[in-house]
Amino acid sequence: MVLDAALPPCSLREVPPLARAAEELGLGCLWSTETQHDPFLPGPLVFEHTRRLAFGTAVAIAFARSPATLAYTAWDLAQAGGGRFVLGLGTQVRAHVERRFGMPWPDSVVGKLREQVLAVRAFWRCWQTGEPLRFEGRYYRLNLMSPFFNPGPVDHPEIPIYLAGVNTGLARLAGELAQGFHVHPLHSPEYLRQVVLPALEAGAARAGRRPSEVSVTANVFVATTDADVQFVRSQIAFYASTPSYRPVFTLHGWEDVARRLSELASARRWDAMAQLVTDDMVAAFAVVADRNTLPDALRARYSGLAHRLVPYLPFDPASRGELWAHVASRFR
Repeated sequence: MVLDAALPPCSLREVPPLARAAEELGLGCLWSTETQHDPFLPGPLVFEHTRRLAFGTAVAIAFARSPATLAYTAWDLAQAGGGRFVLGLGTQVRAHVERRFGMPWPDSVVGKLREQVLAVRAFWRCWQTGEPLRFEGRYYRLNLMSPFFNPGPVDHPEIPIYLAGVNTGLARLAGELAQGFHVHPLHSPEYLRQVVLPALEAGAARAGRRPSEVSVTANVFVATTDADVQFVRSQIAFYASTPSYRPVFTLHGWEDVARRLSELASARRWDAMAQLVTDDMVAAFAVVADRNTLPDALRARYSGLAHRLVPYLPFDPASRGELWAHVASRFR
């Protein structure tokens, strides 16, 4: 089991010391989110200031970009990082794609994401092997690549693609054609066992692959203090208010609470939402432990369920360096 970290929302000037700290701790990968900043831009800085640490997007919003823009960016980062780049893609939800990114929402989320992945790989094959660019699908028709726009081969063309999701459709798709699956932080071990992993296995079987070919990366709510518990409570409420994430709550018999959270979010009553998240919900969706027992609690909870863990807490060596160092020392 590998311990990774998520790059906190920060300026690009702050990336080099964070990357060096992550590598010094022996972390496997530094993942960049698409929340307040572009998810790809930290990559060159991570690669410049480290020698072993991987860097990936967790996630870049797929439907905010064309296959060509994804392919070009990933190609450059793969070369810059000497093979240490991971392209992580997520779909987001309709409101954000349409109203924040100004892009169309597809009639089939799984269908369009499948085509995006296959189209991106068509670009990569064209550039690496010289075969003509040719992809014909429902959403994309690509057949133009003149030498002027062809970046040519790179030293590390096998770029891993990880997909992210909550529900079975995207998990099956990851099993079918991705190298990894990012588990949303709103999950429980029961949800992984009963919903996510069977879907991954079904997708892999459909493609004639082994489930072990797909690396499962779990983003994990973690709490070691009372303040952490309150933060986790608010994050659970925020995520559970999204209707497409409701199946996680439904599995545990809390669908009515999730529906009420959606109503409060629509009314912008953010302060009232966390009050609906009970201690049982926190225990189901988060690892609550003291500093000393946290590493063992993480291992015990995710043994046999995940290959990589990303604690859902800021990677901030200045304020929580001792905690990160302690946990990282138990994962080396």
